[in-house]
Amino acid sequence: MKKSDIVISFLIGEIVALYFISFLKDIPFFQTGITALVLKSLPIVFPLLSVFCLWIAYLIGKKILFVFQLAKFCLIGALATIFDLGTLALFISLTSTASGLGYSFFKGVSFIIATIAKYFADKFWAFEKKETHNMTKEFTQFFIVTIIGLAINVGAASFIVNQIGPQFGLPSNAWANIGGIGAVFITFIWNFIGYKFIVFKK
Repeated sequence: MKKSDIVISFLIGEIVALYFISFLKDIPFFQTGITALVLKSLPIVFPLLSVFCLWIAYLIGKKILFVFQLAKFCLIGALATIFDLGTLALFISLTSTASGLGYSFFKGVSFIIATIAKYFADKFWAFEKKETHNMTKEFTQFFIVTIIGLAINVGAASFIVNQIGPQFGLPSNAWANIGGIGAVFITFIWNFIGYKFIVFKK
């Protein structure tokens, strides 16, 4: 495993930890007792866990290559998710729109922005495809796979937010973020298969 892999995975773990702290700190359950201590420990636990899991995937990846790729893809996905949800939260904060068609539009825009950034990380780090001579065709394929992923992502998030609606007494803003998180998990499988076997195939 390269030093760059360690550094990148550590930084991603730290960013994810800081996001979870900012998202969960205002929920009463995480403000006192053991849960508050757990929340405060995330900036230490998440980066170390990220590096450890990547190392395990690297060892397994010596026998089964895609495992190491999948681990890096997951880390990039986590970072892109934070970027996606952070952009979505910014839109919600600026417009006070946390449901309806406006929410669906903002979710689509945040997803596209995050995915464009994700292309470069997936290409050069997760799948280690260094060639740059045919990037127009590659990016077109990436864009098509992403558009299908976008439809899955927005559809799932909109269903969670607009059809199911806020649950467990959560405010609409928090539920809107949960809708975004749920959509990410549903889209993940499609994206990995599409990127590995269509866009970045070797």
